[in-house]
Amino acid sequence: MSPNKAPQARLTTVATFPKKYFLENLAVRSDNSVLITAMNHHELWFVPPFQGGDPVEAKCIHTFEHPVTGIVEVDQDIFYLLVGELYTTHEAYLYSLDLRGWTTESPVQPKEVCPFPKETRGPNGCCLVGPRTMLVADCFASLIWRVDLKDDDAAPGFSVWLEHDSMGYFPGDMKPEQPGVNGVRYAQKSGYVYYTATAKKLLMRVAIDPDTLDAKGGPELVVAGRMGDDFCIDEEAEVIYLATHRQNTIDVISMNAGYNSGFTQSVAGDPFTEELIGPSGGAWARSEGDYGRRAFFIMDGGTASPLPDGPHPAKLLQVEFQPLGGAFPGVTK
Repeated sequence: MSPNKAPQARLTTVATFPKKYFLENLAVRSDNSVLITAMNHHELWFVPPFQGGDPVEAKCIHTFEHPVTGIVEVDQDIFYLLVGELYTTHEAYLYSLDLRGWTTESPVQPKEVCPFPKETRGPNGCCLVGPRTMLVADCFASLIWRVDLKDDDAAPGFSVWLEHDSMGYFPGDMKPEQPGVNGVRYAQKSGYVYYTATAKKLLMRVAIDPDTLDAKGGPELVVAGRMGDDFCIDEEAEVIYLATHRQNTIDVISMNAGYNSGFTQSVAGDPFTEELIGPSGGAWARSEGDYGRRAFFIMDGGTASPLPDGPHPAKLLQVEFQPLGGAFPGVTK
């Protein structure tokens, strides 16, 4: 009998992309349209709201000069994006994008806000921890930046929010080079910032001071053994849904670390399914009742870790989670 006791999520294809598209990050707008960064093609894509039924058509709306990774909505329809050369020169830039009043027939006009500090090696995942404060995971500098945004795209303030051994990677040991600290998310209700360290197969958390927004104390282990990328948090159910990218699963992880000592629990991908190849991140849909139940996850189709028959088309999936009910899967209270 399988040790996987997690209730299985329902997967529905929302949109498809060409093969060898490394879909890196996503942001869900208030109308449930989705913005997606395609890192290896330097592109930003728009996916219109999905109403069920047939997949919708995704549209490339901008091409950057450099790879594009993280994206976060700071105000209604105002986004910030991370753009830079993770594997070569390591130059990196912060861009803003104002989509207020934008229509799909119009071009978008991202604006370069500023370069990152010269110590930057690879900005990747990002999240908000305050109205104008971002955290940015630097996957090859093995640290998390704090970025305090200013009004009117003035140059923000940069500082190192946290640097820790858990955020490191193994230079030269894994090809393609696997990132250290990767995804980062803020659980406001419980007062913790969570982050993945892909190469070290760790999911960690660190407390945050609600007044200063500084890290408070050292990081704690939540779970080990997953090659996690980005993830979404359900604070009501006290669980995390983790995209394992090269392991082709979406795992459910308890925010109570003591419940994660048993077998891996996967809501999708165990057993393997070709619907779920290369999941790299997820974000909650935004209609009433969606939180904790319906999310969007991006798949790279095996671009980073191809199947024996080669890469498949990249996808945006709708993932409908089932209530866990009772104890965390695999745990007897």
